[in-house]
Amino acid sequence: MNRHIDTLLVANRGEIACRVMRTAKAMGLTTVAVHSAIDASARHAREADIRIDLGGAKPAESYLRIDKLIEAAKASGAQAIHPGYGFLSENAEFARAIEQAGLIFLGPPASAIDAMGSKSAAKALMEEAGVPLVPGYHGEAQDVETFRAAAEKIGYPVLLKATAGGGGKGMKVVEREADLAEALASAQREAQSSFGDSRMLVEKYVLKPRHVEIQVFADQHGNCLYLNERDCSIQRRHQKVVEEAPAPGLSPELRRAMGEAAVKAAKAIGYVGAGTVEFLLDARGEFFFMEMNTRLQVEHPVTEAITGLDLVAWQIRVARGEPLPISQEQVPLIGHAIEVRLYAEDPDNDFLPATGTLELYREAADGPGRRVDSGVAEGDTVSPFYDPMLGKLIAWGENREEARLRLLAMLDETAVGGVRTNLAFLRRVVGHRAFAQAELDTGFIPRHESELLRPAGELSDAFWQQAAECFVQSEPTSVRDDDAHSPWSKRSGLRFGMPAQISLHLQCNGESRRLKVDPAAPRQNVRTPRAIRQGDALYLQWNGEWLAVRAFDPIAEAEASHQHHGGLTAPMNGSIVRVLVEAGQHVEAGTALIVLEAMKMEHSIRSAQAGVVKSLFCSEGEMVSEGAVLLEMEEA
Repeated sequence: MNRHIDTLLVANRGEIACRVMRTAKAMGLTTVAVHSAIDASARHAREADIRIDLGGAKPAESYLRIDKLIEAAKASGAQAIHPGYGFLSENAEFARAIEQAGLIFLGPPASAIDAMGSKSAAKALMEEAGVPLVPGYHGEAQDVETFRAAAEKIGYPVLLKATAGGGGKGMKVVEREADLAEALASAQREAQSSFGDSRMLVEKYVLKPRHVEIQVFADQHGNCLYLNERDCSIQRRHQKVVEEAPAPGLSPELRRAMGEAAVKAAKAIGYVGAGTVEFLLDARGEFFFMEMNTRLQVEHPVTEAITGLDLVAWQIRVARGEPLPISQEQVPLIGHAIEVRLYAEDPDNDFLPATGTLELYREAADGPGRRVDSGVAEGDTVSPFYDPMLGKLIAWGENREEARLRLLAMLDETAVGGVRTNLAFLRRVVGHRAFAQAELDTGFIPRHESELLRPAGELSDAFWQQAAECFVQSEPTSVRDDDAHSPWSKRSGLRFGMPAQISLHLQCNGESRRLKVDPAAPRQNVRTPRAIRQGDALYLQWNGEWLAVRAFDPIAEAEASHQHHGGLTAPMNGSIVRVLVEAGQHVEAGTALIVLEAMKMEHSIRSAQAGVVKSLFCSEGEMVSEGAVLLEMEEA
């Protein structure tokens, strides 16, 4: 029986909300956005036909409030709710509440979420289906001694994982027994904060595996098929950075075996809609079940690129009761696609999330084989409360190398300033010779760390000279610029009342220089870097990074340069989860002092050297800003 849908509420934010609404509008649906108090002017709210304020700031006060979401759907006249990914997308209670309210959930039945939402239960189902499993403990007991015994039996290193979530939240690699208790406690807190469920499992950490996942899709009439596979091996901190389809080097026979296993798993739980079955694939071609994500994945665009299908449109049609439009034999596999995730984060500082205002944000141009899915625009604010992903760049080509080169061009065209991002890091990954040769596994980034994570170091003389020249050329003049033939519009040493050389005091990345520029002199460099002027800042693209250059008054700067001696500062905006030390306590180098939560993940702030905690300037539960002094240390 077909169900009517003409208005769709998207219970999410950011990139995925914008992406879902784009297809919904193309299908003639009215779109409804929900937003927290601090997301009132966010892009997804601006683009919706109807917007409803959920209030609050943290997810627990807004996007995780089932009652508020259902009230919003009823108030807006929406018949259906799309959960996106993250937040409540894999929450069975949410799916049940939607159905009980007489609304349509654009996802699988709650029973299927229950079955696969628990990694432990999912592994039991896979074992019954004969799919190989990685050795591990998936039981109900959650005390540290149980995990200690399990880890000893499995053998270190082991991987702790939240049973109810994904996306790297609540996931820790433990190399030795001495680190287990602290890692388990941190992972449990992250899982509770992100998914409302602190239960964990532990399994053997497979060395040099590839992460290959199968996209499955099922309708309400018993039909289920797989839409090829994706390789998601390039990861940092257990979160995917690069995804591609199809997986390089995968034989048709192995693709079929993994696809059929994934379909068998979906049918076993009465699955409906879009889902992903994730596997670890070793060098011998053996694959091990990891988990099933009962939602649309972040990386679904690469599957759309190689099949020509719109998976969100399929979700809407299946929710209406329509059958799948093609059979397994008709699933296309055309060319190759690669996607990268653009994050607000600092790759040079352990990928810590970054916050601030996007003073500069320019996306790559549209064109054949080019796609950008984003959830922000220039001037938007990146807050500490949500995932730091800004968007995704997707390139398609007739073969992998064509897609790779197209993606490199898109990265070169992208410009972001005001917030630290992984843009230059992505450029180095996609441009790396090992990536070009498809030498992929989950250890790719650590293995090539010295080339991918380059220490910032001091800015070169060549940079400062280019910065000075570009800054002078970009300076607004006090005369009209619309007359290109006027001598007053030219920046040359012949201008009356102007010196032949211009003296500048510039600063960038904490460094400052005094420079002189002759506007009339010919440019020395053959290739001029990209430069964009935004207000008082000049953004200069240098070695893949967009660096903000500003003029400053050296006298005023000296007067304001006082710093808190011996102070340890917050590396980002966030909330204090735990204070692990007290005033007067002696600590060794590497000791965890404070646990800070930002972007739904915990970050331990550790002592750089041995010493004594002199004073504490923060408390648990307190919100702190980047740069705020948290505690003061002194030598022992």
